[in-house]
Amino acid sequence: MKKMICAAAATAFLLGGAAWPAHADATVKKGKVGLVVKGKKLSVKQAGGWMDGQGTGVKARLYSVYKGVRTDITRWKDATPTSAGMTKFSNVNWKFEGRKFANGTWLCIQFNKTDVTPCAKIHR
Repeated sequence: MKKMICAAAATAFLLGGAAWPAHADATVKKGKVGLVVKGKKLSVKQAGGWMDGQGTGVKARLYSVYKGVRTDITRWKDATPTSAGMTKFSNVNWKFEGRKFANGTWLCIQFNKTDVTPCAKIHR
């Protein structure tokens, strides 16, 4: 099961509450939603995520939480229905080209079809 989750996450990221320390580089899965953050230290190069299952109208956005203040990082973006073997999911990606975040910022993904929002803590 864990290999399938990782394969789905990798496929979702390449194609286009649990929390985890990130160093700006992490994969977090909470329920049927996953978050992938790629970068180094406090700099995020790209981020994305997936939601198990496919459906119409699936959208996602990224937001951050720093010192208790929530800030939308992206606007709502349509997720792409994707299949990896027998696994079906919806995925979405954003490129940031090294956007820096304050040490201790939580980067989270939100889908419009679920209340589950996994987060990764960006830190040194």
